[in-house]
Amino acid sequence: MFSVRGRGTSRRLAAAALVSGLVAAGAIGIAGPAAAEESPGDNGGATATLGQLKISDKVKITEKINDKVEVWEERGGLFEMKVENGGSLQTYCIDFRTGAREGKKYKEVGWDQSSLHNNADAGKILWILENSYPNVSVDALEAKTHVEGLTEKTAAAATQAAIWRYSDKVDATPVDPQGQKLTSYLLENAKTVEEPKASLSLSPSSVAGKSGERLGPIKVGTNAAEATLSIVPGAPAGVGVVDKDGKAVTKAKDGDEVFVDVPKGTADGTAEVKAEAATKVPLGRAFVSVQGKSQTMILAGSSDSTVTAKATAAWAKKGAVPAVTVAKDCAKGGLEIVASNAGDEDWTFDLKGTSYTIAGGETKTITVPLAEDEAYKFTITGPNGFEETFEGVLDCKTAPPGPKPSETPSTSPSVEPSPTTPGTTGDTTAGTTGSTTGGGDLAETGSSNATPMIAGIAAALVVVGGGAVFFLRKKKAAGQ
Repeated sequence: MFSVRGRGTSRRLAAAALVSGLVAAGAIGIAGPAAAEESPGDNGGATATLGQLKISDKVKITEKINDKVEVWEERGGLFEMKVENGGSLQTYCIDFRTGAREGKKYKEVGWDQSSLHNNADAGKILWILENSYPNVSVDALEAKTHVEGLTEKTAAAATQAAIWRYSDKVDATPVDPQGQKLTSYLLENAKTVEEPKASLSLSPSSVAGKSGERLGPIKVGTNAAEATLSIVPGAPAGVGVVDKDGKAVTKAKDGDEVFVDVPKGTADGTAEVKAEAATKVPLGRAFVSVQGKSQTMILAGSSDSTVTAKATAAWAKKGAVPAVTVAKDCAKGGLEIVASNAGDEDWTFDLKGTSYTIAGGETKTITVPLAEDEAYKFTITGPNGFEETFEGVLDCKTAPPGPKPSETPSTSPSVEPSPTTPGTTGDTTAGTTGSTTGGGDLAETGSSNATPMIAGIAAALVVVGGGAVFFLRKKKAAGQ
């Protein structure tokens, strides 16, 4: 996070932990990251919450770890995700060695903003999704591949095994003999397919100008027949969405360009354009966590889902008139920030301890380096109440090989309950693979090795707290 806590606060927190070990241990157990907000810098599309591994079967993993070949079994298959505004998704994992965190919020992104950005086999993964389960039913898959005796579970596991070969370079083979045949078929026939478009986007996500002008253009991108456009309530009277001729519009198709019309004499301010569509999210779209580290997913199936995108508009009669867009740049390992000033005066803002000045009529591109899996949250401000907050996690790489499950200090399930899920107790960091607990079809495609550490810290704090109470009682007794 781009934030600094004062030393005094840290000392007070440390003192509180020592005096009350039991309370501190409970706080560690239930504390979790704040929910990430959808920001104007995002490209739009579906936002969903990760559920459990619903359809799965056993997959044998063979991997060289520390110069030794290790063999073990995992469950692989289809995850369920719930779309924020209505709808459901099915996804496969494309980040084998990272734990999947149930209850985490995910965002639809392009391949360039995920671990697929430098994967030459990404197009082959999409071919597998198009030609296997669940996009192709089990009966149709048997007829197409001449592999008989498949079930939904074996087909899902076989498909996941084939995807892992391309996403993580993992030697993954279904335990079921018929599943093995399906995996072989998919790998032998996979071809490169072009990356799918976003379900919905507005580009750019921020525009600026002067009152009396049409601000834009803003290009609409969608796989739906059309998207509904509106100005978010709270904007000044008269501000609306129009086409290039100034005609008010409420609907737009893929490729249409729209503008924000600001009547002359409107007081300096900002407005937000919202696009919404009901559509099926395209196969192969990547989904990344925006609430801490969790497995990157790839879409395998979608119901009709409600997707959204937003863009902001700022205007003023004179002075600086800023606009800002932010996007992950996995190739450079950070964020690409495009800051522009449509006004006639300089605009200066601070970002991560550095001051930047954008002259009137100027546009600057700023790259903010981030470490892999680093969470970020920052706010850029400007005149007339301009304020944009951007939040997320840089997740651009698949995790490297690590200890096999039996050698890790934890046997936590890979679909770890998040702190927002009822009945859960912790917010641990996902790590290497692990076994399933709790029965059913929970995933085994990654787990956390932080749970025992947190438990140890909690226990230590309890002991320290108890010791403090004992010491104070002895002191009181001595005084009497």
